Amino acid sequence: MIGVNLVHGAFFHHPQPEALIGSLLDDLSRARLEVDMIRFSGPAFAGVDNRLMSLQLVEQDLTDAAMFTATGEVVQPAEVLYQRPVLVERGSFRPITKLTLDVLERAREQFLQEPDVSGQEPVVLMEMTLRDLGESAGVDHADFLARADILGGLGMNVLISRFEQYYRLADYLGAYTDHKIGLAAGLASVREIALERSSKDLAGGIIEATGRLFKRSVKMYVYPARDPASGEVYAIDTAPVPPPWQYLRDMLMHMGRLEGIRGYTDAYLSIAMSDALARIAAGDVSWEQLVPAPVVTTIKTKRLFGYRAAASASAAS
Repeated sequence: MIGVNLVHGAFFHHPQPEALIGSLLDDLSRARLEVDMIRFSGPAFAGVDNRLMSLQLVEQDLTDAAMFTATGEVVQPAEVLYQRPVLVERGSFRPITKLTLDVLERAREQFLQEPDVSGQEPVVLMEMTLRDLGESAGVDHADFLARADILGGLGMNVLISRFEQYYRLADYLGAYTDHKIGLAAGLASVREIALERSSKDLAGGIIEATGRLFKRSVKMYVYPARDPASGEVYAIDTAPVPPPWQYLRDMLMHMGRLEGIRGYTDAYLSIAMSDALARIAAGDVSWEQLVPAPVVTTIKTKRLFGYRAAASASAAS
């Protein structure tokens, strides 16, 4: 049936690759079929961006997650992840800031020091969920490609997923590897995990969600945060979290499944992604101090996120 659908799509939907992808499930269901990689090539598809096609697989529910490399090449997740240690950071990356990148780099330093990782090169992934891409209002494809361009410029592999909860991400990665899985995160992510709504669909509630997240060899590395009102810096062991999750936090830290990031950069704690985005759109050149240098170049060259030159520069020209 998938063969018939593919032939039919090639004949009748080739001018619209999105429709071709959707037609693969005609008279089929996800219970019978999953398509986690698709690649369009040849003269008929010269203008097709395969990163968008990966997004379509997830948007149209043909798969829970799809992956492409920094060069934009779509890949089979199993080929990349199989029996490899994996480090992943979740975010919207709109845009990626110095803080976002430091979270990943500092977590990677500690990840590589783990006895069961030492000597192995981990797969590093930047994960964007449909929620991060604005699922309720529909995904803005141009905006998605802007983020993909930036991550690609930094040499990052990208995972697009439907995983709203962290434990679903851990389940997915654990299906491909028995090696250590590291999650690089900020305190906001920990608070999200601690909320009951993140586990409302599980019979065991927050206990089951926590158990599923930290099963096997999953470990989360948490970056500190500065309280905007008091200026106090909170680490994972001192930050207020919704009760009774503080008891689970203490247990996970004792078990070595939750660890604070030690070598953080204090100056980055005041950086907010929304602030950087607003400054870019307003033509305020100070945004350049908030994002990594390669990202500045990419945003300017491709005029991403509503970038426009500073007002004074525009007037001079």
